[in-house]
Amino acid sequence: MESPAEPRAPLFMRGAGIFDRVDYRLIETPEDKDRLYEMRYRAYLQGGLILPSESRRVSDRYDDAPNAWTFGIHVDGELCSSVRLHILTSDQRMSYATELFGDVLHPRLDRGEVFVDPARFVADPEQARRFPELPYVTLRLAYLACEHFNADTGLAQVRAEHQAFYRRVFLHEAITEPRSFPNVLKKVALMASDFRSLRERVLTRFPIMRSSAFERRMLFDRGSVRTAAPRPVLVASTAQA
Repeated sequence: MESPAEPRAPLFMRGAGIFDRVDYRLIETPEDKDRLYEMRYRAYLQGGLILPSESRRVSDRYDDAPNAWTFGIHVDGELCSSVRLHILTSDQRMSYATELFGDVLHPRLDRGEVFVDPARFVADPEQARRFPELPYVTLRLAYLACEHFNADTGLAQVRAEHQAFYRRVFLHEAITEPRSFPNVLKKVALMASDFRSLRERVLTRFPIMRSSAFERRMLFDRGSVRTAAPRPVLVASTAQA
């Protein structure tokens, strides 16, 4: 059963339709953060994940964690979606993943494993209807982070109705039973995949996940001068999902 988030399109086209119109920008200024928190609120409320609040904003203590990168995904200059990436190492363990699934993750972090943990993936409700490719171009950032930080494993905290998407695109499998997420009405399971062993299969099936070292440095190197990075070449694939 396919996730409702996944567009029914030829495999090589998934995500490519708006790719040349997308800009990835770090969310850093107070104005950008407020716009993001308001978008989260609208998306979560419409999705039945939260109750109404007077603040009409959703943020948490991990938004400013030192091991977190929060990106806004802009299409034609307009904020359409966002994702927060946590790089989890033995020295940097701050994220909801380690809070909720510490019994699974801490022993592996103690052994020196590196995880990329995407969190707070959200899309503007109206833009999500206009651009069904948003899950691909947004979560592409998590895949680029796995490459850049030499991760052992990519993670995802996923509600039941979206697990099919992660299995199909990133070859994730659920490694825990669903657990309650703070201040969210639906439970999430922890999904994971071995980045190194599955990398080529994912890149063959979804060429949009390819990137250059230059693009990855511009996205993830702290303090880099952020200029427009060259887009990776999208190679048509005939592999079957």
